[in-house]
This record gives sequence, C-alpha cells and structure tokens, in this order.
Amino acid sequence: MKKSFIFLLTAIILLSCQSTKKLACNIESVASPKGTDVFQPNWDNIAENYKFPDWFVDGKFGIFIHWGPYSVPAFNNEWYARHMYLKDHKVYKHHIETWGPQEKFGYKDFIPLFKAEKFNVKEWVEVFKKSGAKYVVPVAEHHDGFSMYNSDLNEWNSVKMGPKKDIIGALKKELEKEGLVFGLSTHKAENAWFFNGGMDFPSDVQDTTLSLYGRRYKNEKYTDNFAREWLTHTYELINKYKPKLIWFDWTVNNCVLMPYFNKFMAYYYNNALDWGEGVVVNTKQGYPTNIQVWDMERGKSGKMMQFPWQTDTSVGKKSWAYVDGEVNKTPEQIVHDLIDIVSKNGNLLLNIGPRADGTITEEQKSILLSIGKWLEVNGDAIYGTRCWKKFGEGDANPTKGTFSDNKATAYTARDIRFTTKGNDFYAIALNWDKNELLITSLDKETIADAEILSVSLLGSKEQIKWTKTDKGLKLSFPKNKPCDYAYSFKITFNKKVGEHLRSEATNEVMKYRE
Repeated sequence: MKKSFIFLLTAIILLSCQSTKKLACNIESVASPKGTDVFQPNWDNIAENYKFPDWFVDGKFGIFIHWGPYSVPAFNNEWYARHMYLKDHKVYKHHIETWGPQEKFGYKDFIPLFKAEKFNVKEWVEVFKKSGAKYVVPVAEHHDGFSMYNSDLNEWNSVKMGPKKDIIGALKKELEKEGLVFGLSTHKAENAWFFNGGMDFPSDVQDTTLSLYGRRYKNEKYTDNFAREWLTHTYELINKYKPKLIWFDWTVNNCVLMPYFNKFMAYYYNNALDWGEGVVVNTKQGYPTNIQVWDMERGKSGKMMQFPWQTDTSVGKKSWAYVDGEVNKTPEQIVHDLIDIVSKNGNLLLNIGPRADGTITEEQKSILLSIGKWLEVNGDAIYGTRCWKKFGEGDANPTKGTFSDNKATAYTARDIRFTTKGNDFYAIALNWDKNELLITSLDKETIADAEILSVSLLGSKEQIKWTKTDKGLKLSFPKNKPCDYAYSFKITFNKKVGEHLRSEATNEVMKYRE
C-alpha cells in the first residue's frame, strides 16, 4: 500500500514537472497540440508557408482596448505607471499631490481601486458590432505588468486582484458568440524596464519582492533569461485563449528578443494550423512585412504597400487609456482615415479607453456608432475590397508617418480614394459637391477596353449620370446626401479595370533582415 502510494505520488509529481517544463522550463521543445512543425523559427521558412488570413484582409476595421489600473488615476496618459516614478515629470508631481509619496502609495496601490464594477461585456460587444468593426483586440497585459486575464505565471492579474474577473476570457467568449474575431495585445517586453525610474529615489519599486515592477532594467536592455520569461508568458496566452491576432509594441525587435520572437511566431502559426484558423501577428518594426503585419502607430502610410498593413490609433488624441479631459477625434476624421488606409492595402485598428469602472464614455461610444452608420451605407466599398493600381487622386496633402494623425486633413470632392472588388470599382469622394465629380484616373485610355455596365452611389436610389471624357470619367452627384463624411460611387465594368499593382514596401523594417 505504501509503495503504491509512493509510486502514485511520484507519477503525479513527474507529470506536473513535465507540464511545467512544457510551458516554462524547456520552451524550445514546446510543440503545437498535434505536433505540427510546418513553421520553423526562421524568416525564409515562415515566408514560404505563411498566408495572410482572409478575415483580416477583408475585415479592414478593428477595435483596440486599453483598460487597466492606469485608468484609475486617469491623468495624462496610459504611461502613468512609468511617469509617476520619473522625478520632475508632471505626473510625478501630480501623484505626490494627489495620492501621496511613492514609497507610501505606489502603482500597486491603484489595483484595489480598479474594480470594474460596471463592466458589462454584452454592452461592450454590442457597441463594437454596431461600429462595423470585424475584430477586437483588448490589451491582455500593458507595460505596467498587470495581467487582465487568468494567468498561472503572473500573480498580479485581474482574477486574483482588482476586478476579480477574467476580462480577456469574458471578451473572447462574447466576441466569438457575436461573430467578431478575437485578438489580444501583450506588452510584456516593455515591463522589464518600465518602472526603473523608481530605483532612483525612495519608492515601493525598490521592494524587489514585488514582481509587478518587472526586472527594473536600465533602458531597453534585455537578457536571455528575461527573453525566456517573455516567451513563456506569450505561450500561455496562446494556449489559454487561442487569439487570432496578437499585437506587440516596439521593443520585440530587440536583438536579444528577436530569436525568441521567431520561436513564438513558429509556435503560434503551427498552433493555428492545428486550430484550423488563420492568425495575424502585428509588430511595428524589425520583421519582414511578408511574415507578419506591419503596424504604424497614430499615422498612415503615404503610399500603397505590397503586403497587408495596419494603422493603430486612438479615438482620443491625448491618451490610449481613459483620462479626464480627453479630446476626441471626430467621426468624419476617422472615416476619412479608414478610407485612405484601406485604399493603400491597410487596416485600421481604432482604440477606445474605458473608465476604471468599466463604462465607455458617451462621446467615444457615439463616435463608434457614427462610424458604424457610415459603414452600413458604404461597407461594400470597404469590406472585402482590394487595391487598384493607384490609391486615389486629389489636391489634399494628408499627413503620413507615425504620430501624425491628430490633425484632420481638409478634403474636397476632388479628393478621391479607390477600392475594387471583382469587376466593381469604387471611387470614394471625401467630400460632397452639388455638381459633378471628375475621376481623372479613369480617362478614356485607361478604360478604353472596358464597358461600363452601371454607375450608382451607395445608399442612394437616384440615377447617376455619367460621361466618358478625355480628361476622365464625369459623374453627377444626386440631389440628396445618402450619408455623412464620404460618398462611394460604385462603377461596374464588364471586366476588371487594370491590375492590382501594389507598390513594394520599402519601409525601414526590412533593413533588419540584412
């Protein structure tokens, strides 16, 4: 009896150790559930086998969510956790004046105040669905190190503390129930150094037993030991939640992290094969644009890109998370940006910042619903479309590049963006004109061999008059506007007009491969 008990106990311990090793200790040997090994951790292999999934290429529009303990102080921006430990920063001074010195009230002390008592996942998802978004990406863990999910590896999580709920799990369940694609973001890499300012003066960051505050590295320097920790935590998210998209911030391009990131991609893509799903990885720089989706923060590309790409930006101009006194963009600006991005082979990931109690502000909710109303009318010109040989025409000079989109561009009806779907060609005018629209890109030479079967304006039943001219295709505007912000003319040809010639991506991320 005693020997049997010892044998049974030993077997349990061994199984437990093997399970732990699979996730944490021996990460190099972790395989996907069915043992798929199509993808290997090198860029040539991944490029040969990876395909951008249709749900992403067709979906065009997603919602990003920044929500966590940083929503409690609701001051300045979502980097409150770092700035409160940087001497002479305005957040440092604000924190002392409002909450007390950092050695007595540290960032960890916001967690019990982050209760999410009014969080209603059904209401959130209903708003997201009405906005016209096709995928949703909540932040699973921000730079602050607090996990918004049921983590076995991080005790500082929303199930054990704060809301006492698996926020990521709840969102996944409801989103998939409503037919939206579930993704997530993880900023674990940035946590390693995020709180290092608190080591320069008396603060709770100097209590190294508090794992919330990460490694406290100076600047963005990493070690292999941390890289293994990062990879283990990322595997946990894949194994527990099966997201179809994982978004990363900028430091995953670090030379120490990069080999581990390649292992992550191989593991994630192999798992996706076993799930029978197409998945997407987002990074800002450092990785080829044909093995993952290049993401540009708060800005747009100035040209078409060869491979699908994405803009991530926020409704709020000041912060990604909720802050008092936020200034929000207008629905018109966001719709214009969406159209411009889609015409260049991109997607828009638009962020909102809920309050600490779990409510979405009425202004941000109204903006999302206004975007949804526009997409109800014009969705055919956005969803499932592809680029033409040029993205558009016009006089305006829109902003481009990162951190450039807070200022709206003033467009006229001469500013037009193009999308295509089969034999349908969409010319989206970014303003209204009572008279006519001349599309110079569709001159007689360009469409000489193509017969126009019909011309209409999405959302309008009025007849659209059209004429082929040497200068371009001339269209009439109807008497009544079918919607606000922008207007989509649908031109159906008897065959495709030109080839989908996308320009090659020449952005800086490619240099990291050399």
